[in-house]
Amino acid sequence: MTTAPLTSPVDGVSVGPARTTDGAELWRIARGSGELDLNSPYSYLLWCRDFADTTAVARDASGRPVGFATGYLRPDAPGTLFVWQVAVQGSHRGTGVAGTLLDALSDRVAAEHGLGRIEATVTPGNLASDRLFRSYARRHGADLTQEVLFPSAAFPTAGHESEVLYRIGPLGSPAS
Repeated sequence: MTTAPLTSPVDGVSVGPARTTDGAELWRIARGSGELDLNSPYSYLLWCRDFADTTAVARDASGRPVGFATGYLRPDAPGTLFVWQVAVQGSHRGTGVAGTLLDALSDRVAAEHGLGRIEATVTPGNLASDRLFRSYARRHGADLTQEVLFPSAAFPTAGHESEVLYRIGPLGSPAS
C-alpha cells in the first residue's frame, strides 16, 4: 500500500516511505547525527529494502533525503512498532521534521498493520530523543513508561550509556 507524502512544518519537505536507493543517504544522515550508534552502510541499504514499510523518509524539494525514522514490527508483540533510529540532517533540526516523521510512520503502520504501541530506546544523555518521544505521547494521548532495557554493562565496549526503553501506548488519535 502506498500512501501520499505528508507535508512537514518545513517548506518544501515531504515525508513518505523509504526507497531502496535511500540507503546511502540515510547512512550519511545517521553518521552526521552525533547521537546514533552508526550501523554499516550495508545495513541501511538492507533496511530500505527489507523494512521500507516501517521506515519514513523526509525529503527536500529536490527529493533528497533530509531525515528518516526506521522501525520494525516486533514479532513477539503484534501491534508494537519498535522505532530503531530517528535522525534529521543538521540544516533541518529543530523544525519539527522528527515529529512529522514519527507521526507519518506511525499513521502508515497503523493503517497497514494496526498499531497499539510504540517502543524505542533512548540513552539518558539524548535529550532531543527524550523530548521527541514525550511530545509524541502527548500528541497521541498515550502513556509513556520507561525502564532500562540494556544496562551499560551489557555492551561489549566501555562507555556506552544504558539504553532506556520508552513504551508509548495505548495509542489514540493525535490531539489537534
